[in-house]
Amino acid sequence: MLKQSLLPLFLAAGLAAGAAQAQSAMPVTHPAADPAPRDPSLKPVFDQFGGKAGLVALMDDFMANLMADPRTRPFFEPVDREHVKAELVDQFCVILDGPCTYTGKNMAQVHRGLDIHRSQFNALVEDLQKAMDKHGIPFRAQNKLLARLAPMHREVVTP
Repeated sequence: MLKQSLLPLFLAAGLAAGAAQAQSAMPVTHPAADPAPRDPSLKPVFDQFGGKAGLVALMDDFMANLMADPRTRPFFEPVDREHVKAELVDQFCVILDGPCTYTGKNMAQVHRGLDIHRSQFNALVEDLQKAMDKHGIPFRAQNKLLARLAPMHREVVTP
């Protein structure tokens, strides 16, 4: 099942915005992946997510899930959650070729020093999937977004 195989590959976006609030910018010593690689082929998926308004509603539930989950709450308690949600909306919107601009930091900068373990990463992905399911986002559309976020995994989880 593709969706399950991508579980460990999503935390990048969720923790990125939250951690940005908790850390100052630090120079990156290696080239970082684009945190919001636009993919014009995903425009139909953007529509399946309900456009920007759908992404905003999704992030409300996603953040509620993250705060209710003891595995992810510590990463999001000390940050401006409204800012995190706005950054995630823009990041997802750009990736899905919506009419947005992502101005957030790259994943390596945001996650440096946070000691994020694979189990915490997986928990965030589960929380996102619950929110997407609640919003009736088609399974295939979920997988397409998760596949685009997957390469960011390397920059999030502490080796």
